[in-house]
Amino acid sequence: MNYLEIAGTAIGLVYLWLEYRASAWLWVASIAMPAIYLKVYYDAGLYADLGISIYYIVASLYGLACWLRKRARHSREPELRISPTPRRLYLPLALVFAGAWVAIGLLLSRLTDSTVPWADAFTTALSVVAMWMLARKYLEQWLVWIAADVACGVLYAYKGLWFTSGLYLLYAVIAMLGFRKWKQLLNYEHDN
Repeated sequence: MNYLEIAGTAIGLVYLWLEYRASAWLWVASIAMPAIYLKVYYDAGLYADLGISIYYIVASLYGLACWLRKRARHSREPELRISPTPRRLYLPLALVFAGAWVAIGLLLSRLTDSTVPWADAFTTALSVVAMWMLARKYLEQWLVWIAADVACGVLYAYKGLWFTSGLYLLYAVIAMLGFRKWKQLLNYEHDN
């Protein structure tokens, strides 16, 4: 039994609850969970996921700063507000995803012994985009997470990481609920 995987899963559940509630505390869990998963992914030969864990730690520090900084010097709002993703970002985000998928896939297929280089690269590229969108508090980050979580759930099951697979499939369900919750919060903030 992999106790690190179980600990990472438990922290992941706390992270989900905090993200659902749009709590800035999610960033603390978002640092702890990938730190634990560095070892889990290394042992499973999921090198892109190992790399994304390092990215998650750095991006979590950025996300915490974004969520807590004041939007303007004279603003009374202490946190960044939920907003729709600006349409002008759709193409750049799609290009970042595609470029990351190809670049990571090529690196993994040519430089590692990964048995799933393209699937690992796919989930990693989606996660890069979703994490940045979360840091900016864009509503549609949930939709990207749904795709990433389902793909991760399948990939981790294939690699025999059953607790992690279950966690990511649960993430997908929570992401559906989170999208609905954040949409309600966005509408409430917009009306007030």
